Amino acid sequence: MNIKRAKEEIEHTVKAYLAKDALGEYAIPAIRQRPILLMGPPGIGKTQVMEQVARECGVALVAYTITHHTRQSAVGLPFIRQRHYGDKDVSVTEYTMSEIIASIYAKMEATGLSEGILFIDEINCVSETLAPTMLQFLQCKTFGNQAVPAGWVIVAAGNPPEYNKSVREFDVVTLDRVKKIDVEPDFSVWKEYAYQQGIHGAILSYLEIRKDHFYAMETTVDGKRFVTARGWEDLSTILKVYEDMDLPVEEGLIYQYLQHRRIAKDFANYLDLYRKYRTDYRVDDILQGKYTKQAVTKLQDAPFDERLSVMGLLLSRLSEGFRGAYEADLTVTGLHGALLELKERFNSPYCKETPWENLFTGLVEEREAAFAKERKAGLLEKTAEHACLKELERLHFFLAEGKRNGCREKEDAFALVKGLFAKEAEGRENAIADASAMLDNAFAFLEEAFGAGQEMVIFITELTTNFYSVKFISENGSEKYYRYNAELLFDEKQKTILQDIEKAKTEL
Repeated sequence: MNIKRAKEEIEHTVKAYLAKDALGEYAIPAIRQRPILLMGPPGIGKTQVMEQVARECGVALVAYTITHHTRQSAVGLPFIRQRHYGDKDVSVTEYTMSEIIASIYAKMEATGLSEGILFIDEINCVSETLAPTMLQFLQCKTFGNQAVPAGWVIVAAGNPPEYNKSVREFDVVTLDRVKKIDVEPDFSVWKEYAYQQGIHGAILSYLEIRKDHFYAMETTVDGKRFVTARGWEDLSTILKVYEDMDLPVEEGLIYQYLQHRRIAKDFANYLDLYRKYRTDYRVDDILQGKYTKQAVTKLQDAPFDERLSVMGLLLSRLSEGFRGAYEADLTVTGLHGALLELKERFNSPYCKETPWENLFTGLVEEREAAFAKERKAGLLEKTAEHACLKELERLHFFLAEGKRNGCREKEDAFALVKGLFAKEAEGRENAIADASAMLDNAFAFLEEAFGAGQEMVIFITELTTNFYSVKFISENGSEKYYRYNAELLFDEKQKTILQDIEKAKTEL
């Protein structure tokens, strides 16, 4: 199955294992909670999936790559304890708590979450001395004599033997005690994740044309040549930083992340074209409604892969706008909640004698502590985390402005803060208006160039795939999106699109 389907299956399993009956006991007893064994190629996104599952289920996550451990760190160190059995005193060997089990208790203490996921990666690549311990772990949910705490779901991941010479096969006894899920790479599923993570637009456009380059694993006389989803994501991060710093991006840098010489060279060439298209078509001007007739004609006459690239540029810029509006909305929503709470404290009869700045400072400190706990627990996705940081930064600014303006009474301080909040709300509305205008201008440009042709089908499909565009359109609307989404016959037209893409590949 693909990674999205695997994520859904893991999420359902976690919820089922943590479900409780009327007496507060786990509906599925621990002995029947089979560990999940997630098997798939390296770099496919298994760890990211576990982070998402933990966040969406609201539980903690402790993750380990087991190949970094020795038997002693996994099981614990032996020590001698005196025991009295019958009428005899005897010395018994016991073990200190496993580092891994101790990490679970430390996570519970740090986050306040009593339930979670223990994720062990590369479980079938352990050393010979550690292999029996891993089998015991999967079969008995213990490390040495220390059991995994109740309420913690075990998920293990490994690579099939064709990808790793160190892989050990599990015996039937072990496999009969786990819930095994096999995962295969799937670009269309990864693309949804990529949009949400803000993967570089050049990568998304390139892989739309070269889907067979998304994941590659080849064995040659010179060794392994490979490209993975992890490689593309890490390459995206370095590309953005290099662009911000105005540093050159050469084929050698790309090869450090895409360790397949032919694919790295192909993407390097495409990246040059992508940048050229951004300049030639003046993408920002298009989204501001300032495009020329020459730009429309040029795109109409362009080969299919160039059209896809220009649409990729438009979609990438739109995605930034949608994400910015979403983050602004989260920030303003958080600030609004903080101001409501502040108003309650100001009006509380128990706080009549407390200076307003003390009440405000206490509120900010509480929200900072709550944010720190959520962050440590991994319960915030990246955009939500940025919005929380922005909210805290603005609250500190509001507090400082109240002091700077010499506010003495609670009423004066709140009136000032309310005015500052109104400016933040106005900024959110401006971000939404700007994103809406860009979307309308993109539609206008594509309509003039292609009408309701296959390019518009692709554009609508990509908007539907992108988490941020779906969120934005569902909350703010888009008449043209809804109209085209209803009119275009996706099933029939996508067949033509795929044929044209294959044709474009052969022409390159």
